[in-house]
Amino acid sequence: MSGQYNNWFVAKVAPLVSATLRSSRRVKKVVAASSDVLAALIASWLSFALRLGTFEVVTQPFAIFTATATVASLAVFAYWGVYNNVFRFHGPKGFSQIARACLTVMVLLVIVFGFISMRGVPRTVSGIFPIILFVTVAVSRIVARFVLVEMLEGGEAPKRVAIYGAGTAGRQLAISLHHERGYRLVTFADDEPSLHGQRLEGTPISSGAALEKQLAESQLDLVLLAMPGITHSERARIVSRLKAYEVHVQSLPGIHAMVAGEVSINDLREIDITELLSREQVPPDVALMERAIAGRTVLVTGAGGSIGSELCRQVVRLRPTRLIMFDMTEAALFEIDSELRRISAAEGLTVDVVAELGTLVNRDAVDRLFARYRPQTVFHAAAYKHVPLVESNPVAGVHNNISGTLYCALAAMEAGCDRFVLVSTDKAVRPTNVMGASKRVCELILQALAAREGSVTVFSMVRFGNVLGSSGSVVPHFRRQIAEGGPVTLTDKAVTRYFMTIPEAAELVIQAGAMASGGEVYLLEMGESVRIHDLAVSMIRLSGRSVRDAANPQGDIEIVEIGLRPGEKLYEELLVEAEARPTDHPRIYRAHEQLVPWDELRRSIAALEEAAQRADGATIKGLLAQLVDGYAPAADARTAGAVRQLSPSNTQARAS
Repeated sequence: MSGQYNNWFVAKVAPLVSATLRSSRRVKKVVAASSDVLAALIASWLSFALRLGTFEVVTQPFAIFTATATVASLAVFAYWGVYNNVFRFHGPKGFSQIARACLTVMVLLVIVFGFISMRGVPRTVSGIFPIILFVTVAVSRIVARFVLVEMLEGGEAPKRVAIYGAGTAGRQLAISLHHERGYRLVTFADDEPSLHGQRLEGTPISSGAALEKQLAESQLDLVLLAMPGITHSERARIVSRLKAYEVHVQSLPGIHAMVAGEVSINDLREIDITELLSREQVPPDVALMERAIAGRTVLVTGAGGSIGSELCRQVVRLRPTRLIMFDMTEAALFEIDSELRRISAAEGLTVDVVAELGTLVNRDAVDRLFARYRPQTVFHAAAYKHVPLVESNPVAGVHNNISGTLYCALAAMEAGCDRFVLVSTDKAVRPTNVMGASKRVCELILQALAAREGSVTVFSMVRFGNVLGSSGSVVPHFRRQIAEGGPVTLTDKAVTRYFMTIPEAAELVIQAGAMASGGEVYLLEMGESVRIHDLAVSMIRLSGRSVRDAANPQGDIEIVEIGLRPGEKLYEELLVEAEARPTDHPRIYRAHEQLVPWDELRRSIAALEEAAQRADGATIKGLLAQLVDGYAPAADARTAGAVRQLSPSNTQARAS
């Protein structure tokens, strides 16, 4: 019977409530005020009834009091901003606002009907009315929140939630969660022993071990990490424990990324791959960062790319006189130009930001660019980087990567540029693909030019592995496949890669470039290599899903091997043959590698450019094989190169 009544109620009331929810804010305020008028009438009637001991209280004094109290209540509520709140999201702050308004109404009524008495209106009614008014108004808000909305919008069972972190952020997140449909807070978890067994906002606080027990028993659907102030290694440790369970995990960003320290459910984001890496970022050396940038004219090529755009963001904050951003992609250049102008306006920067659209393959355009602006520091990040695409388009790879670097380097020397820093890749070491081989030729160009007598430009190269979140990288690729329900595809379960965040990579590039004296290869310490299969498993589990395999045929998402792509290898390395020497920075190492004399190199590059003009891909690959140590186009990618991990324990000092 109750179910039939509920269905009838929903069918009759739902259209009216839905229409109200879709109406303008003015209409909603009128509805709220009408509700409060009814609450005031009820409060007035009950106040007289309680004071006089009878429900027959309708008299002329009662009508005068009721009219006065109702008008006063509406005016005071409007003054306190009660009608600016949203019924569905009413919480403690909203109720305290109503309480202050009712207290103000009490003061006004006591003045009018207490000190200035009226026959037929008991003085005590002025004190009783605001109390009952608060109760009736609060009940109306609760009804709107928990009856109408929940009943009319009800659906699936709420997700069972645990908040990891019982501090200020956790409390604010719990309050925000309280106003969201579809969530039920079950427990807090915290690593502080003194909090275990206590309650926060009525919810129990347990240990991390107790939380894991609940996860093992499938008592939770979602874990929210609310510890924005902890270190990266601490966060990685917690995430590593949680990924063993098939539970969806989301996290608040670092405290620096949240506005005014306020926390809401809107701040939550998916767990980032960086939170699986126990790698603390070393604070940058500010003096080193500024050395080649502050007060200078700086050029960044490939400014619209992942690394190039981050270099621009960091360079502009180091206050150069002028920043020239060069890119061949109009949309990407427009985006970074617009972003830097917003940053400059918000932070009061006076940097002259110039966006130059063009291609480095056009030598005349490159020469004009350098002659016009005469940059003192150049970060050359422009390159084609996607291995399969460059492998199938070797002509474009030679034009853009090799010729573009050559034209830039020669123009920099002609313009008297102080520093020229090439952003390179670990794929340039004993490459098995055209992209890596072309980047190694770029390094050889800079090494040969640095060795020439009379060169005033300090050429250097910075070599590192994969950056997280860059265009075409594996992390967003996996995330998209997981969101679509799978399968997650990877080339080989044994593939490992080094990873670094884009901001850290850009910081280290700037600092390494400032250290250079000419011809060095700088290597960025990439930490432990990551097996891509393990990464995929972790991302699946942290999304709240399970891996479908032979051991779990009923799992949610399958991982499928599709085989190594042309030119791809299982492992990456950072050195060709030289040993790396530590620098003053704990994450940057220096090496000098064998170079090809300029005259010999120039002849080889001329042959490459001639083959590119003929669109002769086979000849290009043959010439690259002659020029680049370790490059063999037909070699089996599975056997190409062993991993050489870069760390202080295996780096030996060498004269540099």
